[in-house]
Amino acid sequence: MTLTTPVLHTARLRLRPFTGTDADPLFALHSSAHVLRYWDSAPWTERARADRFLDACRKMEDEGTGVRVAIDRVSDGVFVGWCGLTGWNPDYRSASMGYCFTEAAWGHGYATETAHAVLTWAFDTLDLNRVQAETDTRNLASARVLEKVGFVREGTLREDCVVNGEVSDSWVFGLLRREWRPSAVPNPAR
Repeated sequence: MTLTTPVLHTARLRLRPFTGTDADPLFALHSSAHVLRYWDSAPWTERARADRFLDACRKMEDEGTGVRVAIDRVSDGVFVGWCGLTGWNPDYRSASMGYCFTEAAWGHGYATETAHAVLTWAFDTLDLNRVQAETDTRNLASARVLEKVGFVREGTLREDCVVNGEVSDSWVFGLLRREWRPSAVPNPAR
């Protein structure tokens, strides 16, 4: 089954399918050691990684296993990050959500705004019953984003990743359809 990557709009953001012109900003995002300090893979050192990421996005969509959207700020069209639903299982009506934002985008509420838009699409269009997310236990900002949009921390995966050569734990979060509050639109930070 083929998925179609949506175009979604929030008060300040446009979420859209990736294009080839996104390779350079993607490389800049994923080559930052500071941005990826809690990521379970090393920062990119070659631009070809961005092209492979874009290819993987197209393949995931074609295979019907998930989608990733690029996120632009409406005010100036600047790329601020991406968000994705992966591991989509229409039989179980479940998927996993992940996101990554440029450091300049941190602290403005963009992740919360994006997560809300993607979750609305996931529950309304894909008819999901459950969305899961994981974050490094040291990434308190990401945990707060998940909690703001309604996720519940369900447990800890002990020593499940090696991040920058250091063994790390992850928190698992879950959001069920019956717990989802679509009317609780996040108030964008000013």
